Amino acid sequence: MGKIIGIDVGGSTTKIVGLDDCNIFSPMIVKANDPVSSVYGAFGKFLSSIKLTLGDIEKVMITGVGSSYIKDKIYGIPTGRVDEFLAIGMGGLFLSGLEKAIIVSMGTGTALVAANKDEAKHMGGTGVGGGTLLGLSNLILNVRSFDDLIETAQGGNLANVDLTIGDITVDKKVGSLPPETTASNFGKISDLASKSDIALGIINLVFQTIGMISVFATKIDHTSDVVLTGNLVNVPQSAEIFDLLGKIFNVNFHIPCNAEYATACGATIVYIEKKPFTEIGG
Repeated sequence: MGKIIGIDVGGSTTKIVGLDDCNIFSPMIVKANDPVSSVYGAFGKFLSSIKLTLGDIEKVMITGVGSSYIKDKIYGIPTGRVDEFLAIGMGGLFLSGLEKAIIVSMGTGTALVAANKDEAKHMGGTGVGGGTLLGLSNLILNVRSFDDLIETAQGGNLANVDLTIGDITVDKKVGSLPPETTASNFGKISDLASKSDIALGIINLVFQTIGMISVFATKIDHTSDVVLTGNLVNVPQSAEIFDLLGKIFNVNFHIPCNAEYATACGATIVYIEKKPFTEIGG
């Protein structure tokens, strides 16, 4: 069997991974504004970097919002198009090793998919995501990149930004909620709040929102596992936020290796497991 290539065509980035005997190799991200150019550019760069020829590739599987622009086989190789939510679900399960979970794709916005080994169902999502992080940081802090936002948030103190349960109750807790639980994001913004405090507050707002809708989804789907995928897994401050929510609500948040490539990986898994996809070209 030849190697299977999965490509996730996003709005501003294209992700590509290889699958060989169910092992991922050479994941790569390429930035481009035009989806067609990004696909061909990513594919060419991918082949060049790992010294593969077109004859080494058995199948190319594409998915993502920009995949609809691809109307022909990629360089003449048999090419299939996969429903994005199916790719998210299958990729999240494959990378985590779980048989059932809520797969959360954190990109510009956030999508939630309930997945098991047989199917993946889109549960909904939120417009809160990476676009929110950059939009608010640009508007409030004049910070325009993820790396700069992450750096700015270093040393931030949420006590100067967020109102907590401990701030508003005599007993310092409500029910099972510990005192550090957020009662209101930016509900205690102080005149003394630094740029670091505000940057951390923005990060906390976005990831708590994603975390809480994920918790609600686990209750609906009767599972306790959430797999986090997408570019936002690389924001280091997010891990502590998800850990706290997991402890409070008895939910297991998983961030598998190569989580940012889960959707591209899922496209290859759909082919391997003979799940539905659309053949492209003649």
